[in-house]
Amino acid sequence: MLDTDNIQSDLFSFSAPQDAGDYFQPLAERVRPRSLDDMAGQDHLVGLKGPLRKFLASGQMPSMIFWGPPGSGKTTLAEICAASLNYRFEQLSAIDSGVKDVRKALETAEKSRRSGHSTLLFIDEIHRFNKTQQDTLLHAIEQGLIVLIGATTENPSFEVNAALLSRMQVYILQPLGPKEIETVIRRALKEDRIFSRLSIEIADLDFLVEFSGGDARKALNAVEAALSLIPADAVEIVLEREVLEQALQHSAPLYDKGGDSHYDIISAFIKSMRGSDPDAALFWLARMLAGGEDPKFIARRMVIFASEDIGNADPYAITLAVSVFHAVEMIGLPEARINLAHGVTYLASAPKSNASYQGMNEAMSEAKSMQELRVPLHLRNAPTKLMKAEGYGEGYQYPHSYPGHFVRQRYFPDGMEPQAYYRPGDEGREKYIRERLGFLWSERYRS
Repeated sequence: MLDTDNIQSDLFSFSAPQDAGDYFQPLAERVRPRSLDDMAGQDHLVGLKGPLRKFLASGQMPSMIFWGPPGSGKTTLAEICAASLNYRFEQLSAIDSGVKDVRKALETAEKSRRSGHSTLLFIDEIHRFNKTQQDTLLHAIEQGLIVLIGATTENPSFEVNAALLSRMQVYILQPLGPKEIETVIRRALKEDRIFSRLSIEIADLDFLVEFSGGDARKALNAVEAALSLIPADAVEIVLEREVLEQALQHSAPLYDKGGDSHYDIISAFIKSMRGSDPDAALFWLARMLAGGEDPKFIARRMVIFASEDIGNADPYAITLAVSVFHAVEMIGLPEARINLAHGVTYLASAPKSNASYQGMNEAMSEAKSMQELRVPLHLRNAPTKLMKAEGYGEGYQYPHSYPGHFVRQRYFPDGMEPQAYYRPGDEGREKYIRERLGFLWSERYRS
């Protein structure tokens, strides 16, 4: 339930619109934050030690690029920076602006500078500018004619040319978390000039949070769409799930991220990959994503799976899984589903071995009961003369000094019989590893 009287004050606070014209603005625009303290999330940029807060405190702002998903606050931050520094704010969209528009904006900035006013030029979707359009900005940045802030949802390393990129700082904005989205909704209903007059309760706030996908604007637009279906004379309003689904044309999936469904489906997902069935694994992946599961949770489980169930049968699996996790972290939904599918199909199709995982379990079990066994002297380092005199390091044979970079010597503690914890199988790369270990330590790895 949404109790608009119980508001946390640490993330988001709105300034109410002052004139009647604001009634025609979307809710997301009416409640746009006006200062860094009003921002939801992005603490790494706007917190007490964040670079943006330090820039504004110093009264100077470098040109920069905000890279982040929709609804994460890129435009809002640009407006806050301009207002805090008392800069003239001008905004262009790279979707419908060309070189002529950029030059006109720079001419206006020049006139403003002559009258003593600095200009912050904000270009939304800057990655859509071609090289010529981007090049028109270089001289203006170098001469300090403008502070340029570009916003992009794409990796600027690929979409912004090197000359422009070298003159700007890149800051990454993260999708808002569930608690931050919830706080945005709560405060909007409490502090918006229109809706604060009403008693509004949302019966399924989790559905709205999941629907938003970390996009504050999407969440507020969804609230406004649902409220538009309520009779105009209503004072006490309860937004049931059916109203939300009707307004958004989006059904709430039967998936509880905190309940049995969450654990059952992730279990089915892992077991499908373990069973080398990429099709079933893709199905359970799709179920989780449709239900609003955190894609990073899925990617983390894939990283664990790569070592637990594939191991050295395909040593590349862990590299791929970690790369998928970083891609998911960097890209975000909806595109990250492509990265997840890439990783899932590879891991499910790869040869399987849990030998390294089982070996670690056995070693851990025995290590707990053998804590008193000391490291043999020949395996100890001898950084001091006293240690050398005590025999530390004496008798150690350096493997690289021997043919094949191998020499038989004892590595287990004295008093402990050497044994095989790691028993590689016949799948993939492990077949070669098993043959090599059988040759090197034949008494331990008999076929």
